[in-house]
Amino acid sequence: MAQNLTKVYGEGAAAVHALRGVNLRITQGEFVVLLGASGSGKSTLLNILGGLDNATAGTAQWFHQGETHALTGASDAELTRYRREHVGFVFQFYNLIPSLTALENVALVTDIAQDPMQPEDALALVGLSDRMNHFVSQISGGEQQRVAIARAIAKRPQVLLCDEPTGALDCATGIVVLQAIEKVNRELGTTTVVITHNAPIAGMADRVMRMADGRIVDIQVNPHKVAASSLIW
Repeated sequence: MAQNLTKVYGEGAAAVHALRGVNLRITQGEFVVLLGASGSGKSTLLNILGGLDNATAGTAQWFHQGETHALTGASDAELTRYRREHVGFVFQFYNLIPSLTALENVALVTDIAQDPMQPEDALALVGLSDRMNHFVSQISGGEQQRVAIARAIAKRPQVLLCDEPTGALDCATGIVVLQAIEKVNRELGTTTVVITHNAPIAGMADRVMRMADGRIVDIQVNPHKVAASSLIW
């Protein structure tokens, strides 16, 4: 949940207002798409919700086991714990270690998580059981992104935050990646937020929040969600 969330980079005449009083509430298990053009504030908002950045003003909170925890004002140690134990991140670029196999990349997370799934199970969930022993250089871009998703979900996060997860992929490959994200949300009940400038992806969300100039300017509920397999762009 965020209330009057503001983010300003720089000072004086050079100040950039990335967020201008954002209010939102995302419920457990929901699939939300944040839609907007480059520079609209999507990534800044996602970074604050994920504990990667701090707000200039306003409040952000998250809920776990019936308790409310503050993100704004939290210490670096508290934010590190939040990211490590409760949030999975998927970015446009995969950030995998090339010298390791798909399985070893996922195991990097499961080795330090409190209650992880087996790396093999995480890769199976995204359809990569037959590629787990391949090195990063031996698999395609779409497969690498699915490894990144497996790595993000292997620690059983409460929230999965995806920043332009299909931005570097063609339509057909992007749909396969979105199907993996869709499956994680459906089968694990993971609260999922996907930010994108690609309007058709909004069809697969429970709710679509449109951003412009650092504000959420429109929120729509999808009465009939579209399967990722039906998307075209």
